[in-house]
Amino acid sequence: MVKRVGTSRRKAKHMFSVPKKEKGKLPVSEFVKKLETGEQVQLNLKPSITKGAYFRRFRGRMGTVVGMQGSCYKVKIKDGGKDKELIVGAVHLRKANAAAAKAE
Repeated sequence: MVKRVGTSRRKAKHMFSVPKKEKGKLPVSEFVKKLETGEQVQLNLKPSITKGAYFRRFRGRMGTVVGMQGSCYKVKIKDGGKDKELIVGAVHLRKANAAAAKAE
């Protein structure tokens, strides 16, 4: 067996690259935003913040906030027919209606 070298962020250089216009500091409001239980959210990883980041496979998925664990949120998503619960920082979550408006 070949031993894999690196972390879970390997091979994700282009996936997590940020356009030039979006680079820079994130506002404090991103870190302290409040989400309600049962609210629909989209997983939107900010590559400059590694705390509270999820695995790269779940990028762009929609989920439901189930609760909190410390300062992070528990998000329930469906992955291949199975329900999974991720622990994600608030900075990496975007409300579903805001995500849909940004896509248009």
